[in-house]
Amino acid sequence: MRKAVGYIRVSTDNQVLDGVSLEAQREKVETYAKLNDFDLVEVVSDEGISAKNLNRPGIQKVLEMAERKEIEAVIVFKLDRMFRSTVDALEVTQLFAKKNIGFHSISEKIDTQSAIGGFFFTLIAALGEMERKLIGERTKMALAHKKSKGEKTGGDVPFGYDVNPEGSLIPNEAEQSVIDTILELRDKGYSLRGIARELDALGHKTKKNAGSWNNVTIGSILNRVGYQVA
Repeated sequence: MRKAVGYIRVSTDNQVLDGVSLEAQREKVETYAKLNDFDLVEVVSDEGISAKNLNRPGIQKVLEMAERKEIEAVIVFKLDRMFRSTVDALEVTQLFAKKNIGFHSISEKIDTQSAIGGFFFTLIAALGEMERKLIGERTKMALAHKKSKGEKTGGDVPFGYDVNPEGSLIPNEAEQSVIDTILELRDKGYSLRGIARELDALGHKTKKNAGSWNNVTIGSILNRVGYQVA
């Protein structure tokens, strides 16, 4: 049997404490491994950590196992449990490919060692990168237009980002962590209004502290990050 490692993650403290999301991910990974004849040697977790970069103990452990060729596959429940950055996703999976290690994402039905799976992974990553660049271009144009008219520009910056002096988007780490929370609450079945109430209860602020959260704002954020809102 091929040796595999599972990777699971939650970002918010309350999810770490109740363990529901972690446990659900673990069960999915274990079931997938069993159905696909993998020897699941370990399930590595990062608890209470955002996916804004790869500086996470769990991810580093998985990468070390890959470097030592201790595994032949990495299994995650969902792509965003491991990656939020397209660059990180492509670089890490290219590393896996060089080591002949497959990357499996259960929710997106991705197996990078199959031709179709590899193609769809690249497509999903490319679409995510394109969307980020389009948002950046639209924001930059809107800011330039408003500045030319002497208008305030703060409201045009999408949640999760700030604007540098050159007018380009740069990630706002605190807001990226809130986006992680929104995604995880949605995965747990929360409605848009339910997510808004939860964010208010947790004390998370909207962009520029502009009042309470609402379902329209939550829906806009989910759509922007490519999450299908019914």
